[in-house]
Amino acid sequence: MIQPKKLVEDLLAEAGVAVGGPQPWDIQVKDERLFARVLSARNLGLGEAYMDGWWECQRLDEFFHRVLISGIEEKVRGDWIHLLRYLPGILFNLQSLRRARIIADCHYNLDNDLFLAFLDPYNQYSCAFFKETDDLEQAQQNKLELICRKIELQKTDHVLDIGCGWGGFAKYAAEHYGCKITAANVSTEQLRYARDFCKSLPVDFLDCDYRQIRGKFDKIVSVGMFEHVGVKNYRMFMRVVHNCLSDQGIFLLHTIGANAPRRACDPWITKYIFPNGMLPSISQIAKAAEGFFVMEDWHSLGPHYDKTLMAWHQRFQNTWLGRKKRYDERFKRMWEYYLLSCAGAFRARSNQVWQIVMTRAGSGAAQPACRF
Repeated sequence: MIQPKKLVEDLLAEAGVAVGGPQPWDIQVKDERLFARVLSARNLGLGEAYMDGWWECQRLDEFFHRVLISGIEEKVRGDWIHLLRYLPGILFNLQSLRRARIIADCHYNLDNDLFLAFLDPYNQYSCAFFKETDDLEQAQQNKLELICRKIELQKTDHVLDIGCGWGGFAKYAAEHYGCKITAANVSTEQLRYARDFCKSLPVDFLDCDYRQIRGKFDKIVSVGMFEHVGVKNYRMFMRVVHNCLSDQGIFLLHTIGANAPRRACDPWITKYIFPNGMLPSISQIAKAAEGFFVMEDWHSLGPHYDKTLMAWHQRFQNTWLGRKKRYDERFKRMWEYYLLSCAGAFRARSNQVWQIVMTRAGSGAAQPACRF
């Protein structure tokens, strides 16, 4: 019988990663129990072992890039307990209205200062658009401007922002276009900050789930929120947007996406970062939108998220000294693992980012320009 260490070493070798090797993407093992833990609990075991200090790697982003493009992840079967972790997402609606605030309580309500320390001045916690710039702050403004232009934003528009975060899009749109914004969120901490952030601007905030939104709007945007909707609710989300969008209106959905349909998210991400998160696929989005919308444009921005995450990681490291008294070393390693593993996933093209522009089916609305 092959020993766990030998098996893991052989698998990593297929990805060009060595145990104890000299390359920055090679891993340095501090606790030999790592190998059995990885074979038993796969992604969850690997991430928890890193948090516990059982292994080190100078370039986690490059480690994950190599592992993911090699396909070795699929060769680690894990034990039956690992497989059971996927059952709840198949059997139950983990993103029901009753459970809608779990993600806010576990992640977005953590500490505004923690997030704002590494984000840009518009507090954008989603993929930037690095067109003709390497600067994160400019790239995030590029993204905001791109959204405004794609939805043909006008001063007379009333815009609905579903999942408004810290109010960055609302502030940008109101400041630069003079339009009225209604912004919805389930995070009390984000809303508390956003109300002050957008003070004196024509922005109203709703403390509610998307399923509770009513009214008619000229334009609707949802940026970085659809990942929390869940496959059992995609159709409901599209129905709500359809009901709220005016006949000549434009809807823009900005979301992380998966290359194939999924029923659950990575178990480590689910446990430590985004509980009940789920990345939609092209077919899942298309099926949910059918009959409600005309698909006007589908823009892939995935490689820009790699650069965004690397910029966030650098800013997180630069500001860590100010966080040390509040968070321990295990939390820091968790955050490093989150940002850098995700960067590697986007570099490997395992995850995508899409901006999808839609208009109401049957409305006869003119096609938006979409590309700039």
